[in-house]
Amino acid sequence: MLQQTQVSAVVGYYARFLEACPDVAALAAADAAQVMRLWSGLGYYSRARNLHRAARIIVDEKGGRFPRSQADLQSLPGIGRSTAAAIAAFAFGARAAILDGNVKRVFARHFGVEGYPGAAPVEAALWRIAEDLLPARDIEPYTQGLMDLGATLCVRSRPRCEGCPLAATCAAKTSGRTAELPHPKPRKAMPRRQCVMLVLRDRGRVLLERRPAAGIWGGLLSLPQADDLQQAQRMAAQLGADWTGRTQLAPVEHGFTHYHLTITPVLVVPRGGVAPLAGQSRYEWLTLREAPEAGVPAPVRKLLSALQAPDLFT
Repeated sequence: MLQQTQVSAVVGYYARFLEACPDVAALAAADAAQVMRLWSGLGYYSRARNLHRAARIIVDEKGGRFPRSQADLQSLPGIGRSTAAAIAAFAFGARAAILDGNVKRVFARHFGVEGYPGAAPVEAALWRIAEDLLPARDIEPYTQGLMDLGATLCVRSRPRCEGCPLAATCAAKTSGRTAELPHPKPRKAMPRRQCVMLVLRDRGRVLLERRPAAGIWGGLLSLPQADDLQQAQRMAAQLGADWTGRTQLAPVEHGFTHYHLTITPVLVVPRGGVAPLAGQSRYEWLTLREAPEAGVPAPVRKLLSALQAPDLFT
């Protein structure tokens, strides 16, 4: 959960997740919909799918025994080199080097490493530093200290150099370049995309569609989505909705890591009552009270919560 997400955003999710899935066997036994519901709103949903897959691999293929070595851990879905090393170090005392975002920042400043840390040559140089600095013993406190240094003192903006035990030997500190190092990611123009979402309602309920496992919001429930209004009209007809009586609602803006999405919601009504969806198990009718809590993407939850006005859903 802490990959690409701050502790403050994770704490509540972590507690709820552990209550529902207290161990690897419970997580492996959970269905995908439950896992996605527990993760809903945390973002980067491939992490949830990978976590679920990893639990099933551990139970089904490894007899429920958690891998101990960095190499075996790294073979599991969603566990990269640094995460595998952290698990191996903290859980099993393995002598393994980590290199998360905080540690990259500490090394880049202390050793004066030029360039963006995400660039392959720069990252390779930082990995060499991480490997060379590994102590022969006490790997757990060393690793924890390194992570805490980056999280509490050597922070991105306004680092607290006065309290840093490495300040005297830090290249960035001694050269007055703490604001410059590490180099920021080169900026690119953020692409903008658009889509249309159908809000199909009937007697206080709304129609949700289970998205494919792969891709954005994979495995979550969402409103039926089209690329444009023409495709949305065809989709409405397939769902038995009245396109002529549609109401176009205010757009919803949502930012992803790599692009910005503008969602145009269109309210439509089934012809003659509930739309016939027999044999299409990916669709679910939920009440407006249930829908926002059913494992939906954050912008869809925002939209559904805003649409609970009695004059829209009667």
